[in-house]
Amino acid sequence: MSLSPTRLSAVHWEETGHVVGALALTGPGAVADVAALVGRALPLRVPTAEGRVLSVTLPAARLAAVAVDEEPGALTEPLSFGVETADGRPRPTLVRLTGWNSAITLTRSGLTVDLPQPAAAATAVSALVADEQETLSLRGVIGQGQTRVTLALSVPAGTYGVLVLAAGWAGRLQQARAT
Repeated sequence: MSLSPTRLSAVHWEETGHVVGALALTGPGAVADVAALVGRALPLRVPTAEGRVLSVTLPAARLAAVAVDEEPGALTEPLSFGVETADGRPRPTLVRLTGWNSAITLTRSGLTVDLPQPAAAATAVSALVADEQETLSLRGVIGQGQTRVTLALSVPAGTYGVLVLAAGWAGRLQQARAT
């Protein structure tokens, strides 16, 4: 008798493949309907040094869900994993993404993302910046051989929740202060 592997439901950001949430369900199997898992949006919470909690809200229209093989790390560190596609369809095995701790700098006029090494190919970057009322969505590309991109935005000075998703690199969810 052969046991089938445990399945997870992984919710991912379609543009970069980053897993932003995962859950194991009891019952007949994993769910691949993003609306059934997150409703209209998925809030990711960022605690601030001031004791507040900001929600970076990911709209369901930019998310997808897929049933994947068991990956316990995806339950506790979803942003460290990605979904790859083959022939336009998601593969059932999650990929562990490369961690990084290079600078993410937020100013009133832009968000600068620095990778620790030059990009081997053009690298899509999605970023979401949230205050207590709204989440701004930014997109850009780090060119081949480059390490940096600055995404334009206009925000007042203050504390923000920031989610940065650079294709091939682990996602970063953190507090940032615009000066």
